[in-house]
Amino acid sequence: MLASDQEMPGIEAVGELYTIGATLWDGEAIRLDRYRGQVMLIVNVASQCGFTPQYAGLEAMYRKHQERGFVVLAFPCNQFGRQEPGGDREIHDFCRENYDVTFPLFAKIDVNGPGAHPIFAYLKSQKAGLLGTGTIKWNFTKFLIDRAGRVVFRFGSTSTPETIEPHIVRLLG
Repeated sequence: MLASDQEMPGIEAVGELYTIGATLWDGEAIRLDRYRGQVMLIVNVASQCGFTPQYAGLEAMYRKHQERGFVVLAFPCNQFGRQEPGGDREIHDFCRENYDVTFPLFAKIDVNGPGAHPIFAYLKSQKAGLLGTGTIKWNFTKFLIDRAGRVVFRFGSTSTPETIEPHIVRLLG
């Protein structure tokens, strides 16, 4: 079953991570199987957040490790303090102009509630947050997925790319 952006199934309807569909910022629909066999860091992002400077560290890590099979997947979200109010092109342009982002940037989504994107419904079902919470607490929550598609770590907003990098290096082998 392909879970697309439009279908927005609940957790019980979401299958393996690689079957889930998403839309890139430019409207291209893809499935996560495009990244099969890679180490993925999936992040909900926002352009007007105190954690927005993490884009620089995410991009540096992506450039440093992409040849070894690492990818950052960024999903803009406006659910936290309305810190991502722009449209998809505006968000893309901001990321390129301010942080020279070259990793995949997706269309804006919700990560919590009944409209939560299937990717985040799946990720939250695999790794609970602090004290077992199922919700995302803020922008720049990060999920680290190994080459087999298993969600191995969940990091909060305050975990910087630099503190996460050793975990990525271990997964890259």
